[in-house]
Amino acid sequence: MEEKLSILADAAKYDVACTSSGVDRKGKEGSIGSAFQSGICHTFTADGRCVSLLKILFTNECIFDCKYCINRSSNDVKRTTFTPDEVCNLTIEFYRRNYIEGLFLSSGILHSPNYTMDLIYQTLKKLRCEYHFNGYIHCKAIPGADPELIELAGWYADRMSVNLELPTADGLKNLAPHKSRKNILNPIRQIQSGIEESQELLGMSGGNKGAYWHTRRKLEGKTIEQKRKEDAIRYQSTKRIDNTGQLDNTGKLGNVGKLDNAGNLDNTGKLGTLKKKSSIILPGEAEERNWVQSAPTGLSKISQFAGSRGFVPAGQSTQMIIGATPETDFELISVTEALYQKFDLKRVFYSAFIRVNDDSALPVIPGGPPLLREHRLYQADWLLRYYGFMAGELLTKERPNFNVYLDPKCNWALGHLEEFPVEVNKADYYTLLRVPGIGPKSAGRIVKARRMASLNFADLKKLGVVLKRALYFITCDGKMMYPTKIEENYITRQLLNLNEALPKHITNDGMTYEQLSLFQIPNFS
Repeated sequence: MEEKLSILADAAKYDVACTSSGVDRKGKEGSIGSAFQSGICHTFTADGRCVSLLKILFTNECIFDCKYCINRSSNDVKRTTFTPDEVCNLTIEFYRRNYIEGLFLSSGILHSPNYTMDLIYQTLKKLRCEYHFNGYIHCKAIPGADPELIELAGWYADRMSVNLELPTADGLKNLAPHKSRKNILNPIRQIQSGIEESQELLGMSGGNKGAYWHTRRKLEGKTIEQKRKEDAIRYQSTKRIDNTGQLDNTGKLGNVGKLDNAGNLDNTGKLGTLKKKSSIILPGEAEERNWVQSAPTGLSKISQFAGSRGFVPAGQSTQMIIGATPETDFELISVTEALYQKFDLKRVFYSAFIRVNDDSALPVIPGGPPLLREHRLYQADWLLRYYGFMAGELLTKERPNFNVYLDPKCNWALGHLEEFPVEVNKADYYTLLRVPGIGPKSAGRIVKARRMASLNFADLKKLGVVLKRALYFITCDGKMMYPTKIEENYITRQLLNLNEALPKHITNDGMTYEQLSLFQIPNFS
């Protein structure tokens, strides 16, 4: 058992998705564990990785031969597989020892997608119904598995994810020929539909709409979604995904087919295996509280726990590998934006490519994994979700990659100096969000505090504004903190003086400016 744990925990370290739970559920009598929206308690592994969940693969055996994966079928690695009871025992015993607060369960493909998905479903069902575990569970949906198995697992999981793996269909074809974009997008669409129907039928919350700020904002009498559609004409995005999982140039993420009651694809826009309100009797006060016999096969005997908590209440996420294929940052962030808009994902995770296999199809990246690029993508992802930016604002086809020296928000501000300085005592919340050094919390505090009195720079510092960035872009009562030129090269030099840590291998290639030293002889040739 210890050897299995060592192998399968190590094999899971390349799957990034250990985040706060996203679901708030208190402990209940007769069950063990709880989950909180504010986050899960963290622990640290021997190599310094911060984890909050028991993060394991169900098996590292796999029938696929993805070139970038350590567990691909052609690799000579030690293989092993847990049983459902072994995963349950580990989870409970680790929880009792206060090592973990939940479970992250991924898997290779053992025998077939259906066989693997069924094992995951049986594990989750045992953990919830036999072991009475009430804590957080994040599990993977296996692409290509039967929709009914994915749905059954969704009633026991808090969050599910399907890895997009690579941002384009061409990249997937080259490095993961056994996988198809259609098989990946179908379960993503199915889970999205299931969450929406669960919200409608059971009154449960889920998905990303509560966090994705632009679903609530209104501009000039229009919703932000309408505004973004209009802006999309100006910012023609790169290729997106069509109905077959391929890329097109429509500027939209194609609608993947939905599932009818037979588990086949249709265009009804609903998850067929999940009945509508008129077909379901919700769990009542009766002792057994089971779903009625008229519900779909497999759901008629759904447990009290699953029926009372909703379908995937913490939403779904996905992951993309960064650097294994030649896509630009603009293509990556455009696909990310489309995933948020069309699939209502909770998070998109980025994993810097690590060359774990010696294969001619894999790139050799100087300096190792592109961790700084991964960091910039996460920063841009935050701007998309919480700051109201569009992919076409942050990058363009002519400027397709992020600046390694400056974070995306500062880089955007330097390219739009005509919008600055911003008067903090008058600007609206959404304008404040675009100022470097001001985030959602500090912007909200500014809006509230200035109702009582006019704010100065000392007040802003107390409210959490990062003045070392913001001072070049704001005024208080018409005055700047210091005499400042609103000029790109000047502000850039000042921001570079902040000496933010950069990897040693980062060079100045392609930059139009650099910080000069008194002891440096410039070369103007």
